[in-house]
Amino acid sequence: MQSSKKLLPVISYLQQRLIYTSSPLQGKRNFRKFLVYNKRGTRAVKEAQRTQINPPVAIHKRGVRDTGVLMNGKYVEIPEKIPELVVPDLENCKLKPYVSYKAADVVQSEFTSLDLFNAVYAQKVLEDFQNGKLKDDGSSEKPSENELLTPQEALLRARKTGSDIF
Repeated sequence: MQSSKKLLPVISYLQQRLIYTSSPLQGKRNFRKFLVYNKRGTRAVKEAQRTQINPPVAIHKRGVRDTGVLMNGKYVEIPEKIPELVVPDLENCKLKPYVSYKAADVVQSEFTSLDLFNAVYAQKVLEDFQNGKLKDDGSSEKPSENELLTPQEALLRARKTGSDIF
């Protein structure tokens, strides 16, 4: 009984809601958790970032990629690195921007080399066969520009800037 009387003030103290008017950190803050890029460092470090090609502390670019390179102290723009936004004209479009979750899934098969052949060469091969314009080895007597390409030229043309393959 005596021990319960001693615990009663402790229990009532723990059940109270305590409000403190002073800061628990007494003015101390952890500034390392605040990401302030390019703000830390002495004046010498910041001067080195402005003047040197490879500064000791790299300049943080906040996720933005360069659109060129630095060559012999001059910045050279590379047109392929500049983003190009291709936006279609949707003036007379009847479609709405929302797609319902109840819409049926579109299942499309893999685009194979046979599909590519049918899309590019099949019509001309069929016409040449029907008109009798094929040689004994099966090649066309009057080949088109695409048929005259070597494998290396076709690969170079496919990898060229502005190609729609990628």
